[in-house]
Amino acid sequence: MYIPYGRQYIDDDDINAVVEVLKSDYLTTGPKVTEFENVVKEYVGAKYAVAVSNGTAALHVACLAAGIGEGDEVITTPITFVASANCVLYCGAKPVFADVNPDTYNIDPKDVRRKITSKTKAIIAVHFAGQPCELDEIHQIAQEYNLLVIEDAAHALGADYKGKMIGNISDLTTFSFHPVKHITTGEGGMITTNDKSLYDRLILYRSHGITRDQSLMSSYDGPWYYQQLVLGFNYRITDIQCALGISQMKKIGKFVARRREIVKRYNEEFANIKNIIVPKQLDNCNSSWHLYVIQIKNTNRRKAVESLIEQNIGVNVHYIPVYKQPYYQNNGYKDVVCPYAEEVYFNFISLPIYSGLSDEEQNYVIKKVKELCL
Repeated sequence: MYIPYGRQYIDDDDINAVVEVLKSDYLTTGPKVTEFENVVKEYVGAKYAVAVSNGTAALHVACLAAGIGEGDEVITTPITFVASANCVLYCGAKPVFADVNPDTYNIDPKDVRRKITSKTKAIIAVHFAGQPCELDEIHQIAQEYNLLVIEDAAHALGADYKGKMIGNISDLTTFSFHPVKHITTGEGGMITTNDKSLYDRLILYRSHGITRDQSLMSSYDGPWYYQQLVLGFNYRITDIQCALGISQMKKIGKFVARRREIVKRYNEEFANIKNIIVPKQLDNCNSSWHLYVIQIKNTNRRKAVESLIEQNIGVNVHYIPVYKQPYYQNNGYKDVVCPYAEEVYFNFISLPIYSGLSDEEQNYVIKKVKELCL
């Protein structure tokens, strides 16, 4: 029995939905794309949604739509996957790393404020592990300095911030549908927004910068005609993937509820173990728990990870601070230090959490973690 840290849940309804598309006239860029977009935007309460090929593409397109470019700076967190910063580099801009709150592991608004310069264009707030960031404080800063807010909600489908679903709060919000996320399309991503002008730009950048909308063209030669208006990308998603996504979204409530059950059990079991720090949530917010990340104290983290893997528990570590990666170290980030990010990374272990995790499997994980930390 091997227990991974994350895993997709696929049932016969998902399989049948994909087979139905394979038998249809459209395999890509067809009606299922729009249908999937509608399902997601209605779920999060946003006015617009644009489906793309993956979560990184969603971040890149969001940055392009926000007008981020050469000479701009964008503030983000180092405790994230590299894509949250790489998307800024793709646009010719500079990622600037603000430290994290040592309790929530999310970007610290106080340090965001300290890192603002005349070049700052936007803030990319990452909802680490599915836990919402301090959005009120981040929005206040953005308003003061005329900045855009992009939420990287790759971990946070199904989370809510003070009663509002993540996905309809900021200028742009991006999601990922990689197999370890709450729902999957295999690979896939989505951007939601309530701003029509941003939506129009997202649509352009998703597909080569090309439009067939006559109102946007400088001339029109007939029904076959199209024009490229900006330098876009091929970030389209297929009908096959979107059919899977639509079917998966029918189960999102069950998926998130199960993750919360798993977290409740972990928290209860680890609450009184002095060498384990369990994750904390902001008041009046509900995480969707993409990850369950503990800190272990007075224990050799590497040996602990190796021991758990040897016992068929696929623990992981999320994440190495982005600026510590060789590419960043070799390109101007050697002097960057975010003390809290480095401290929590040193102690982090991600334990298995996914909707298909059984009680028996969780019991085994708990038992083995306790053996290491007691």
